[in-house]
Amino acid sequence: MKKLVVKVNLHDDRERSKAMRVVSGFGGIGSLSMDTDSKLTVSGDFDPVKVVNKLRKSWRTEIVSVGSAKEDDGKKDDGKKDEGKKNEDLIKAYEAYYSRPLTYSYYVPQEEPPSCVIC
Repeated sequence: MKKLVVKVNLHDDRERSKAMRVVSGFGGIGSLSMDTDSKLTVSGDFDPVKVVNKLRKSWRTEIVSVGSAKEDDGKKDDGKKDEGKKNEDLIKAYEAYYSRPLTYSYYVPQEEPPSCVIC
């Protein structure tokens, strides 16, 4: 089980429902919820990279956290600092590997044909 929390730049309820519909189309999604501050929480057996890439095609998306979804059994975990550091490292590695491609435009000057051609 994995848990992904992303912040998606959404403007209205229509875009929120569309984003949730896009994410719910992936296989293995267990639960899906969205906060009022546009934080989308997805948990289940899915590929977080595919989900984030799909969201980034339509909206500005920022990864908040990626990790395993743990069941709350009342025990305190002493390694939460290590896990937070690990999540930050995963996010940095993801952003470095899947950076947005640079787009270049260029102008090719065309020669004007001569005004008078005698053959």
